Amino acid sequence: MDGAPELGRVTDRRPPFKYSALARVWFSDTDAQGVVYYGRYLPYFDHARTEYHRHLGAPAVGGCEFVMRASAVEYHAPARFDDLIEAFVRVARIGRSSVTYECAAYRLPDETLMVTAQQTLVLIDIGTRRPSPVPDDLRAAIRRFEGEDLEA
Repeated sequence: MDGAPELGRVTDRRPPFKYSALARVWFSDTDAQGVVYYGRYLPYFDHARTEYHRHLGAPAVGGCEFVMRASAVEYHAPARFDDLIEAFVRVARIGRSSVTYECAAYRLPDETLMVTAQQTLVLIDIGTRRPSPVPDDLRAAIRRFEGEDLEA
């Protein structure tokens, strides 16, 4: 993306995922019972997704931005203050103007699955606020990394 150091990593630990990023649970992520507030997992996945695109060297999509269209989240186990979380991300599908990601968060070092999610983002033209086609070079970068047929 911009040449900044990656905060994620390529991994083969949890197929079909090939990329993950680490996050530490901060005190501000927790509720009064000391458990991670359910909405805080979305930023962990956003972090992993951003680093995934940085790893791809994904070109900037001039005049456009990805916005959340849908997010389905399932909670399997709680995380607590100071836990280390590994958030995995992969592209499951590329549509005309959208990209669907699958995500999973595991607590380390015990490898407990905490949360899974599927999120669809739509590429929006900033000026018109209308969907814009996913550029061919971004499609190609994702396909090279994932090694799969990801079209709708």
